[in-house]
Amino acid sequence: MTQWLHMSQMIHCLPDETINNLYPPQAFPIEVRHFLAEWLENQRWEDFAPEKVERASQAKALLDQIISMLQSISQQNSNVVVRMKLKQISRTLTGFQQRPLQFAVLVRDILTRERVLLNTPTQGPSPQQYPPPYESRESSFPNTQDVDHLVLKVLEVQEIRQKMHQMQEELNWERQNYESLPGTIQQNGMDPAQSEIHKLQTNIQQLEYNVKTMATKRFQLLQECVDCLDQCQVRLISRLKAWQWEQHKATIGHPFDENLTPLQTWCEQLLAVNGKLRQELMLIVEPIPELQERLGKLQQVLIQSSLVVEKQPPQVIKTQSKFSTTVRYLLGEKIAPGKPVVLKAQIINELQARNLGSVPGENVGELINNTAVLEHNTTSKSTCATFRNMSIKKIKRADRKGSESVTEEKFAFLFSAEITITGCDTPYRIQTFSLPVVVIVHGSQDNNALATIIWDCAFSEPDRVPFIVPERVPWRMMYSTLNSKFTSEVQTQHNLDHFNQHFLAQKIFDKSDFVDDFSNMMVSWAQFNKEVLPSRSFTFWQWFEGAMDLTKKHLKTYWSEGLIFGFIGKQHLHLILQDRPNGTFLLRFSDSEIGGITIAYVSASENGGQKIQNIQPFTKRDLEILSLGDRIRDINHITYLYPEFPKHEAFKKFYSEPQMSPSGGYIPVSLHTKVGTDPGSATAAPPLVTPDNPCSSTFPVNPFCQPFSPTDSITPLEGMDTTANPEEFVTSPVGFPEHM
Repeated sequence: MTQWLHMSQMIHCLPDETINNLYPPQAFPIEVRHFLAEWLENQRWEDFAPEKVERASQAKALLDQIISMLQSISQQNSNVVVRMKLKQISRTLTGFQQRPLQFAVLVRDILTRERVLLNTPTQGPSPQQYPPPYESRESSFPNTQDVDHLVLKVLEVQEIRQKMHQMQEELNWERQNYESLPGTIQQNGMDPAQSEIHKLQTNIQQLEYNVKTMATKRFQLLQECVDCLDQCQVRLISRLKAWQWEQHKATIGHPFDENLTPLQTWCEQLLAVNGKLRQELMLIVEPIPELQERLGKLQQVLIQSSLVVEKQPPQVIKTQSKFSTTVRYLLGEKIAPGKPVVLKAQIINELQARNLGSVPGENVGELINNTAVLEHNTTSKSTCATFRNMSIKKIKRADRKGSESVTEEKFAFLFSAEITITGCDTPYRIQTFSLPVVVIVHGSQDNNALATIIWDCAFSEPDRVPFIVPERVPWRMMYSTLNSKFTSEVQTQHNLDHFNQHFLAQKIFDKSDFVDDFSNMMVSWAQFNKEVLPSRSFTFWQWFEGAMDLTKKHLKTYWSEGLIFGFIGKQHLHLILQDRPNGTFLLRFSDSEIGGITIAYVSASENGGQKIQNIQPFTKRDLEILSLGDRIRDINHITYLYPEFPKHEAFKKFYSEPQMSPSGGYIPVSLHTKVGTDPGSATAAPPLVTPDNPCSSTFPVNPFCQPFSPTDSITPLEGMDTTANPEEFVTSPVGFPEHM
């Protein structure tokens, strides 16, 4: 019944004409398929064929059983409309009782057409929906039953051919015996052996009939084999495209199984079946041009579709820098021996990628080490060409329009070769191209180039015209991409939460007071990485990527354990901290500095109230000097991680072990973080080294650390102390002079 479950879902998308053609109302109404779904799929309808007259009685038994079951269902159904409909269908089907074999073949063909429809890839999604572009991994992965069924059909064709050959030899022998009789005996039958002659004539006629019948069956089986091969190959190509699509999406953190071995096995099986069918057609006395042409085209498509970029080159490449990539040929074991196959790489622009039917004329870039030989690995059974030290020496850019940046221009690598497959007369030109790449000339362009790649990977459609992407996408898609990229880059299972999502939306749309759902609001490429954020010198992506990079390199464990609140707006910050006791703090990414994390905490104000202070952000350089855990340990004014976790319990595992006294009589030195309001900070003298405290050494506040800009100020909520300067940020440097 599995087939009908899938088919019943697809029917809603099919036009009425297609449904009526599939289930003829006057022969096999759709109600029969619905009510008898499981029983129908459990019968061996494939055993029936027009020439199998010996199966007529079996077909009639199945027909009678169908009529009986429909009558029984109609009697038990309480719905009078359904009951009357089923009775009418039962009467209609009795018309097949004189031709049951025709009915059985009809059912066989209906079930076959259903499988064809289910295995045919659907059209791509609309730009605003973006569902999975290809068949799911489960439905589109190599179906061994389908391939095995195809192989069995080919074996049946071969067996019929062998039987036909034996029958033809026997027929030739009988004809020779008959023709060797004297002519008078053949004409008037006056010989006493008249009965033997009659038997000989009857045997010849029966053999001729059997040979003709088997020839018809063989032809029909060949057609079925080619149809089945076509269907299997369509699914294979679809799965190859799905693999490449998943590889594309892996850039933004989507799961990806890079194993190509099952697809390679599938390719090899289909090529072998194609070769056997071509041999069978060559052994037919009267050629069948239509089938020969179809097999030739299927073979060409398979050979040319089996070249895959297994390991993509970096998608952001700096000129004059080395990189590697690997291209795999899935039919490598079928390559004709002799001259090695040399794969050549060249870089193409967007326009050339759209015209891949011909070899690109203009050379838009100069590559170094751009050839590699397809080599077979006997251990992994793979045939690959690895470009280990390729480099872009120079690049020719297209004319840019408007404010388009060089980091928005996309290229690709085209890999091509001429190949000869064993058993094929002519060589084939094979080619494939990589995912889009952005070519830069300076490291400062890396961040903007990565933004182009992220947008392309996240929002491009399958089977698109290279390399078109929408200019605007819904925020829900943008947020999903940010979350996926963040978690995959940091390598964490801790996702961004809905508070983070809301703040990110407020930031990219510049709507700090907006409290409604942002999901369907459209985000443009310009908002993502062309326009700088209000009162800032950087774009949204540059700011987000900075926080992601800081977390990846220095805060992964903190984030994974939920110790960092992350992306939070000032209004929300005040809302959740306003009723908390002094010393309550949380960790958030800096709103004004790229790649910074700050501590926001509740402290007492001068008039006895409360105020929220933000310690100057710690950057990557700061955390390389002293870890975040040690900095939190040193700051006495923070005591409870929001909502109420004692900081020494939450962060104890991140504290450094005390340093042992070094050899040679030196006094050990330790680094401590002091905020501006801590005793012993910039306004207080450092403690002296005394006999009671021989190992203490605290440095003064770092004069190079600057407070936040006024634009990163926090306005206290109503009811809170407003005498304190809301634009004041407490500095939090390590006391460590830069010349040391």
